[in-house]
Amino acid sequence: MKIALYQPEIPPNTGNIIRLCANIGFELHLIKPLGFDLSDKKMRRAGLDYHEYTEVKVHQNFSEFIQAMQGHRIFACTTKTDKLYTEQNFEEDDVLLFGPETRGLPLEIRQQLGIENCLKLPMVENSRSLNLSNSVAIFCYEAWRQMGFKNSI
Repeated sequence: MKIALYQPEIPPNTGNIIRLCANIGFELHLIKPLGFDLSDKKMRRAGLDYHEYTEVKVHQNFSEFIQAMQGHRIFACTTKTDKLYTEQNFEEDDVLLFGPETRGLPLEIRQQLGIENCLKLPMVENSRSLNLSNSVAIFCYEAWRQMGFKNSI
């Protein structure tokens, strides 16, 4: 399973997601431009240097990312859809794509992936969004659960 962050902005969120990916065996893909330097002290502190235990790939732009993901199903994780994440049957080679913290995935990307590939987390009425690293964790654990918690101890 792969997690992709499109133009992430907040270093501690990315650090937390690196740590998550290291602990559940998922790959992490970062799509530039990033809102920070990868050596940022806050990101490294949040990731507790777990970047050594997971594969982090950096893509120069969305087009490069799409080309690298050919043959994989990509799901846009967004508040701008009706389909719940629990309604999707995940497979090992799937990709979960998340947008930047302050604005989410752009409409063009959601349209390119198709409404059938857009998933959301349920929230109470009038909520805007959850923290990025929390959202990633919820999606990841559901996907990993569906795969039988492969390689867990």
